Amino acid sequence: MENILIEKQDNIAIVTINRPTKLNALNKATIQELHEGFKALNEDASVKAIIITGSGEKAFVAGADISEFADFSMEDGGKLAAEGQALLFDFLQNLSTPVIAAVNGFALGGGLELAMSCHFRVASSNAKMGLPEVTLGVIPGYGGTQRLTQLVGKGRAMEMIMTAGMIDAETAKNYGLVNHVVAQEELLDFAKGIASKIVKNSSVAIAKAIEAINANFEDGVNGYEVEIKNFGASFGTEDFKEGTTAFLEKRKAVFPGK
Repeated sequence: MENILIEKQDNIAIVTINRPTKLNALNKATIQELHEGFKALNEDASVKAIIITGSGEKAFVAGADISEFADFSMEDGGKLAAEGQALLFDFLQNLSTPVIAAVNGFALGGGLELAMSCHFRVASSNAKMGLPEVTLGVIPGYGGTQRLTQLVGKGRAMEMIMTAGMIDAETAKNYGLVNHVVAQEELLDFAKGIASKIVKNSSVAIAKAIEAINANFEDGVNGYEVEIKNFGASFGTEDFKEGTTAFLEKRKAVFPGK
């Protein structure tokens, strides 16, 4: 991997986008590496939660690498968005392992779209977020128009996208775009603290919950039906047996993840 770093400790993996001289901007190679990295971590039974962040103190991801698509045709542009969404953004949203975005600094354009694809977000107090694509004559193409609306509501999404303005971390928290805001030097430890709570629980149940929650936002899918199906399926897992047995025996569960 040339553009990302991965470290693992105590069932938690930390993925760091490592292009500090480019403010961690997303290019095709980085998107491909992120796909491969998340796929490998999702298949690693020892990894129960993932944190993604950016290297340095200035940016999570400052946007996409504009030089890669400045001369694209309409067909090229459509293909870029479709392939990117399938390879990374939709893939990440539907990953069965929980992913927390630790937003340190700027998260603009594709960077905010990446953060919104994660299961939830925490931010440093100096973070700035926005979708400035209309200043380039295009619109967000990696799910930004859809996920921002889901997270902050139609009116706020319309304003943010139309004005191309940035919001600060506290505004993002008030909008529901991020869950927590902490000092930058505390961000990673804070995210690890949340992840450490997640890894104590049933990874099988969490994966089923992610699927059920996401189903609420899929056209033509009844989220309640997915919840019922996944609730029932939970009863056939070793984690359910361990969890209920531990409860009745008044001890902490040790989930096998099966």
